[in-house]
Amino acid sequence: MEELQSTTCWTGVVATVAVSDENPAGSDTPHADPLGVPFLRTRFAVPARPATFLRRERLVKHLEQALTTPLTVVNGSAGAGKTLLVADWAARLGQPPAWLTLDAAVQGPGMFWAHLLHCLRGHGVPLPDEIGFPADASGVNATWLSRLAARLSGGDRTVTVVLDEYDRVTSPEIPEQLEFVLHHAGHGLRLVLVTRTEPLMPLHRYRATGEMTEIRDAELAFTPEETVALLELHGLRLSVEAAGALVDRTRGWAAGLRLCALAAQQSPDPEVYLKEFEAGHSTVADFLLAEVLKRQPPPAQDLLLRVSILDRFCAGLADTLIGRTDAEPVIVGLHRENAFVEDLGHGWYRLHPLFREILRAHLRERSPGLEPELHRRAAHWLRRSGSLPEMLAHGAAAQDWEFTSRALVDDLAIGQLFTGLCSGDMADLFERMGLETASPAAHLVQAARDLSRHDLDRGLAHLRRAEEQLTADAAGPPAAQLSCALLEALAARLSGSPDRAEQAAQAAREAEREVPARLLDQHPEVPALLLTHLGSTQLWAGRFDEARAALSEVADSPGGASTAIPRAQSLGHLALIDYLDGWPSRAERHAFAAISESEQFSLPQPCGSGLGQLVLAAVAVDRNELGRAQDLLDRTPDSATRDPVTEAGRSIATARLLLARGKARAALAAAEPSVEADVSSPWAQSQTALVASAAHLAEGRPHAAAEVLRQVAEGEPACAVGAARAHLAAGDRLQALHALGGIAAEGRAGPAVRVRATLVRAQAAHAAGDVAAARRLLAEALVEARRERLRLPFREAGPWLGPLLASAPLQHIAAGWLTADAPYGEPPHRAAEAAPLLVEPLSVRERDVLQRLAQMMSTEDIAVDLYVSVNTVKTHLKSVYRKLAVNRRQDAVRRGRELGLL
Repeated sequence: MEELQSTTCWTGVVATVAVSDENPAGSDTPHADPLGVPFLRTRFAVPARPATFLRRERLVKHLEQALTTPLTVVNGSAGAGKTLLVADWAARLGQPPAWLTLDAAVQGPGMFWAHLLHCLRGHGVPLPDEIGFPADASGVNATWLSRLAARLSGGDRTVTVVLDEYDRVTSPEIPEQLEFVLHHAGHGLRLVLVTRTEPLMPLHRYRATGEMTEIRDAELAFTPEETVALLELHGLRLSVEAAGALVDRTRGWAAGLRLCALAAQQSPDPEVYLKEFEAGHSTVADFLLAEVLKRQPPPAQDLLLRVSILDRFCAGLADTLIGRTDAEPVIVGLHRENAFVEDLGHGWYRLHPLFREILRAHLRERSPGLEPELHRRAAHWLRRSGSLPEMLAHGAAAQDWEFTSRALVDDLAIGQLFTGLCSGDMADLFERMGLETASPAAHLVQAARDLSRHDLDRGLAHLRRAEEQLTADAAGPPAAQLSCALLEALAARLSGSPDRAEQAAQAAREAEREVPARLLDQHPEVPALLLTHLGSTQLWAGRFDEARAALSEVADSPGGASTAIPRAQSLGHLALIDYLDGWPSRAERHAFAAISESEQFSLPQPCGSGLGQLVLAAVAVDRNELGRAQDLLDRTPDSATRDPVTEAGRSIATARLLLARGKARAALAAAEPSVEADVSSPWAQSQTALVASAAHLAEGRPHAAAEVLRQVAEGEPACAVGAARAHLAAGDRLQALHALGGIAAEGRAGPAVRVRATLVRAQAAHAAGDVAAARRLLAEALVEARRERLRLPFREAGPWLGPLLASAPLQHIAAGWLTADAPYGEPPHRAAEAAPLLVEPLSVRERDVLQRLAQMMSTEDIAVDLYVSVNTVKTHLKSVYRKLAVNRRQDAVRRGRELGLL
């Protein structure tokens, strides 16, 4: 009855007694056990449920199966709620079961059977005198067991017996004898064992024949919803989300939740207490230390305390920590006893998180100063076993920086500071690393830590020290040389230095020849990062073809979590190249691919797809979907990767959106570069000039607009179109046409450039009175723009388009995607925005999920409603978000309504 003992401190409820004062078997029935000690009535009492007891119907329904099977086992750790569950079930039965709670005094077969006979007689089971009574505390014979089994088998009713705290049984004969009686009693006996350990009975046979009901720790654990209900019984209110966090910490452990609730009642802020309570000094700690730790022999106690520093452990690792070689049997025994040791499979185990937290606090109090040494031992063992991430955590906890940084560099794992799903955690590990560690490996790790946070100055300072030391050691480790080249390439990317990036790439190629192939195969992120950094700097320098080749190699590389970030970043950069060349649909596909890559591996946003979202925003502006463009910009924080390319992409998208809304001055300010670079970017300068030119045009200064673009290097098709617009606005039709002369033959110019160029030619023809040519050119522009859904160029063109678009042939081409907008005499910022378009249609199942999102259903509710798993629903949600270009539920519902999907 450990649950009764563990709850009396808060319930104050006395157990009810299930036996009567009368002696149903007659006056000759003994009232004392074979040792002459009177039977204690509390051993035969069904525990009462406290006022705060929560009946959980799912468990009650499962336990009802006990009435159909001869054997039921309720097996869970201390305080899991086993006894109270069975007691509640027993109290609701029409015929309550016989109840016996075992303890340390009821040892030996004779004592056990004497108590069980007294329990049966007290329950009103008629047992004839020939059954007798065990006179020997140490044993009973087979004849006596056969008589008892035969009597139970021949009875007129089935007797249900609950043996609580069955794990107290230590004699190996008792399980064997009990199984003999259960088997031969047939339908006359049902047995319910409440235990912390696996009973030593042939359970496999009962399982195979479907004759056993089992409830174990995992099923006894409280769910978040049940936790909310339990806390309400204690007068506490907590959201399901907050209860979920509490369940994660306690693993739904019943006693832990009840003890937390009692402590929270005494706190001025119960909700904060339940979120932040210090487990090491609490009633929960008192319970676990008394009920679990102190019940173990000293070697097991020592092992539990020492392995509490580990997230998981195996026998070999535990041996290293305890300094002995007997960890395996101790661990197996602890797991068998449900001593809060969980089996992870393949010889690995872990402690219950709350128990581990308490043990660590107890370790610090009991053995001050031992924890760093344990971390050091663990780090060295894990280094030998090849478990790098865990090794790094323990090496950092031991503050053995030299060993830890050397292991990271020697394993060529420094790239994981930038690509791993826990890269931020890895960088945090080295936060406390001081300057006193001065080896090349230490400087490389510090440089990586600083560069991962975009601290270029500090990162370069550490990188230069590492390079100096590696140069002095001509035979420096190849992995360190390659790591140095990788960090140099990143520094070149952050500073916009293509020449330094080229030099770093060359140094990396030379170092790779000396690095063992095994290491290169284990770390595909290293070449992927190198090419991404190189491609980014080549893009910044305007060398689009070289950049496209490097970035495409990364984007097309085999998938995997380790290269997900460089793949997503490369796809984002390819999207920007497509956009700058005037190919919005290509840009959109690459941007969506970048977002999909990030979503597939749940990468933290916007480390992978930030540039892709900025490109989508710029494309949305060209399509006159200004609201969507603003949403995309808002979802790409300013704290994204601080390299010049990404910041230039942000400036372009922001400035173009402001221009489309008629805010010329604000657009000019937004177009100015916000990040310094070693070299200027020709396309960034061109884009800034285009914004300035458009701003001058919007404010009626065509000559100033043309002059701004005249200063930009020739050869940019988009700038040529901008200059032509400025000349035409100034009344110089021939100069405008001359500016457009080379665009038709320019193979790089995409539809966004060609549509604008064709519109300028159409306007020139219209100004010259050649209406037929104007209509023909306008038709060409409409056909090409319709494929790309380009609406903004027509808004920018001015009011001369209105009468031409009203004519029958052109009206037909523009219908449905262009002319549903506001009249063409209005400026762009006053025109109604185009209705958003769905780039890729939703599947039937995705629409089902979207409809249920609109009904405010949770992910779990949707899964139940559609008869699919929660993971399947999450997959559909990711696809819905991608296709609707949103990343939140409410945005998906809003956009679905805009598109007529709801």
